[in-house]
Amino acid sequence: MFIKLLGVFILIPAIELYVLIEASRQIGAGATIAMIFLTGIAGAYLARSQGFSLLQKIQTELNQGRLPTDELTDGAIILAGGLLLLTPGFCTDLFGFCLLAPFTRKFIKRWLMDWFTKKIQRGEIRINRL
Repeated sequence: MFIKLLGVFILIPAIELYVLIEASRQIGAGATIAMIFLTGIAGAYLARSQGFSLLQKIQTELNQGRLPTDELTDGAIILAGGLLLLTPGFCTDLFGFCLLAPFTRKFIKRWLMDWFTKKIQRGEIRINRL
């Protein structure tokens, strides 16, 4: 697990740095920096607006006496997408927008739930109930 995390923390910034340098060569440093700021602002706005909408859905589910499991999963995905959009870089921005877009988020959520289900069935993740 340590090797995988080390790879992620080295590989992703290296890829982002390469893409930023290439973008700067193609469109200029000023335009690259402006795009970084714009995607950060857009990400914060999208995460905020979708987060508030999601909070209303969670409140509705709780008021009706139901556990908002789908909404909580969406909330975690929206939070991850917002954080990725605040991180400087075009690759993380692309993945962040995919997490925030409702159409692609639906597929990512399904994949994530299937992944967790398989991990639980294999005994790699255990859930302890109080």
